[in-house]
Amino acid sequence: MTTDTIYAGRFRAREFLVLTVVLCVFFLFMLGNRPLSVPDEGRYVEIPREMVSTGDYLTPRLNGVKYFEKPALFYWLEAFSIKLFGLHEFSLRLWPALFAVTGCLSVYLAGGRLYGRKSGLFAAVVLATSLLYYAMSRAILLDMPVSILLCISLLSFLLGTHETPGIKRRMLMWSFYAFAALAVLTKGLIGLLIPAMVIGAWILFLGEWRILRSMYIWSGAALFLLISAPWHIMIGTANPDFFDFYFVREHFQRYLTKIEHHYEPPWFFIPVLAGGLFPWSAFLIQAITHSMPSSWRERHEHRDAFFLALWAGLVFLFFSASGSKLVPYILPVLPPLAILIGRYLAGAWDRRDFPGLRAGYAALAFTALALAAAFIALPRLWSAPEARALGAAPAVLGTILIAGAALTWLMAGRRGTHAALYSLAACFAVFLLVMNAYSSRLDTRSVKSLALTLRPLLRPGDAVAAYKTYYQDLPVYLERRITVVDWRGELRFGTTIEDTGQWMIDTPVFWKRWAGPATMYMVTRKKTYDGLLGEGRKGLYLVAGTNENVLISNKEIKP
Repeated sequence: MTTDTIYAGRFRAREFLVLTVVLCVFFLFMLGNRPLSVPDEGRYVEIPREMVSTGDYLTPRLNGVKYFEKPALFYWLEAFSIKLFGLHEFSLRLWPALFAVTGCLSVYLAGGRLYGRKSGLFAAVVLATSLLYYAMSRAILLDMPVSILLCISLLSFLLGTHETPGIKRRMLMWSFYAFAALAVLTKGLIGLLIPAMVIGAWILFLGEWRILRSMYIWSGAALFLLISAPWHIMIGTANPDFFDFYFVREHFQRYLTKIEHHYEPPWFFIPVLAGGLFPWSAFLIQAITHSMPSSWRERHEHRDAFFLALWAGLVFLFFSASGSKLVPYILPVLPPLAILIGRYLAGAWDRRDFPGLRAGYAALAFTALALAAAFIALPRLWSAPEARALGAAPAVLGTILIAGAALTWLMAGRRGTHAALYSLAACFAVFLLVMNAYSSRLDTRSVKSLALTLRPLLRPGDAVAAYKTYYQDLPVYLERRITVVDWRGELRFGTTIEDTGQWMIDTPVFWKRWAGPATMYMVTRKKTYDGLLGEGRKGLYLVAGTNENVLISNKEIKP
């Protein structure tokens, strides 16, 4: 090993360490600055909280009701955080943020291996500062973990095809199977379907069937099943109703029908992708054009870029065809696109006349001005309480966007591409951090303040009920199961397979208990409370309230 090789290795290790520290600071900054958002964050914390409380890590339960919609890996990770750090918003959001850091490091390493160090660095910066990616790094949802597990799985496979048969190729291919299995344990069959779809299409289009012989399929399949199968088998054995609900309803019916009421038109993800990849979506078309072969015959010379484009394109089409669409579904598309954009920007680094660069600056400036105008006009167009709570935030964010676009354009003309890209990345990173700082003002649906008011008032034997609704964060902040009145929602299936009648009750039962000797507390919507008062309902003692919800007792509470 030469001195230059040793020096280069130390430099890359130091660069990797610095990048890791910067990414950790960026993604962990003000991670716990807002209460749990509802319904999703409350749900994905309450399930692991109940695992820790009951000691049952096999069967997920939400407010004591069996909940079979998703596998258990993310719940286990959150339960680990709860046992280690307790119920704090920062620690509860730690896993999505760490997955986000890992995703950026993965595209840095893979982009550097495929296209050079500079491409890898740009890929990490593009991914980290993309709007949707940053937003999902702050959310306790399954989308960031499953996206990064799929990312590592597919990149392991792609890098493995670059290695000659031996231990290095075998370890990369085994990593492909292992991370695909972990993706299955996080969000179900897409952890298997997406890698199979992407790799199968890639091999088919390239016509390189010999790749199958060097994928270690038998040992890889055994590793995949060893990781993904045990939990599915054990929970199915313990809960005979699991397989039908989990596989039939939550996978096939959810994808093929409108059963979840999340239907959107087929073009829904086009603006989502453009906005989610912003500001780097201004260079997306140029990046794809730059990386793709000019003819079908040249596809073998661009096999890596072809793989990344297939990955992004097939996942995009797969979710676009679904009967159920939500914005975070498109997240797995971002890592491969970040690598392609990173490659394009690395090629443009020292060139002012790089093809498509000026068009990208123009698209960026136009979009930034449009968004800034929308931000500034928002308080006048949106009369909801959230708009009033934002205060000066829209104007501040709009100003940052305009300043960032102007500075990028100015630097491109005076200092060159490298200065323009530095300015763009820095300005948008500031935009994201400021946006995150203001985000706590949007959480008007949280009942954290009511729960914190109620906790010191509770005595043994007291009951807490959510009246004609269910607050996903209420049992989290109270650290106890609550009574739910006349609401089933996503808990409907669980209430049909076991007896939950003691705490999932109807209105007559509730009012009978309310009139009893035990102290009860009710959390409900303010308009529901006003309706009860209008009906002449007695025995309602207001304890605390917010703009949307109130806390009521059946006894007068003395301070």
